[in-house]
Amino acid sequence: MSFDFQTGDIVKLKKQHPCGSREWEILRVGADFRLKCLGCGHQIMTPRKSVEKNTREIRKNT
Repeated sequence: MSFDFQTGDIVKLKKQHPCGSREWEILRVGADFRLKCLGCGHQIMTPRKSVEKNTREIRKNT
């Protein structure tokens, strides 16, 4: 399954964040992604491969 990631999209990941949320907003796209947790606002940088592997669904920014 291939996703087209863009800044502003909301991704639902396989594992949940310690705050309980599974949804993250994409702030930066490239070799690494910057993601912001929609539950607590925590921001992380993670490799593209990790996001592609763990994404369950994506909601496009309209």
